[in-house]
Amino acid sequence: MSESNPFADKAVYEIFIEAPIEKVWSELVKTDEVLPFFFGSVCKTTGELKVGAPMAMETTNGKYRSVVGEVLEFDPPNRYSHTFKFTGHDDPPCVVTYELEADEGGTKFSLVTTKVPAGTKTENGMTQGGKFIVNTFKQVVEQGRPNLGTRMMLGLMGLAQPFTPKKCRSENWTFEQIKEL
Repeated sequence: MSESNPFADKAVYEIFIEAPIEKVWSELVKTDEVLPFFFGSVCKTTGELKVGAPMAMETTNGKYRSVVGEVLEFDPPNRYSHTFKFTGHDDPPCVVTYELEADEGGTKFSLVTTKVPAGTKTENGMTQGGKFIVNTFKQVVEQGRPNLGTRMMLGLMGLAQPFTPKKCRSENWTFEQIKEL
């Protein structure tokens, strides 16, 4: 990080998914269902995902929200972008963009992060999470579920929910508050 550029470099995580673009898109934008590729979270919003809508990734019991943001772009089935803030960190929001491109035999899927504050816990979390998300997403779309090792890890993460910091509780991250970020 330099004083003139407080952001980390743009990061791109790409993978080829052997499925039609419509199937890949449909899996990506599910709401109110467990999304293993997003660490077992459920995507919640007010109504439907669309530009300007607040969104949150929360635990299956709805008690905690790990990520909050606002939809910036929603162009089915090619592009979905939103702000992204870890509720457990005091860092400002960054931007996550999902790009889908139909290709022979499947779909090129990209997860792109921009405006990530350099040297922060958010940067570290995004770097670690990007590869997991694209690889697990591929497994879910192609096979219907993640591999055994990932399922075991997600199960352990579920057991750790009671130890989630209080500042991540859903009542601290209402959709009205998310819109004000």
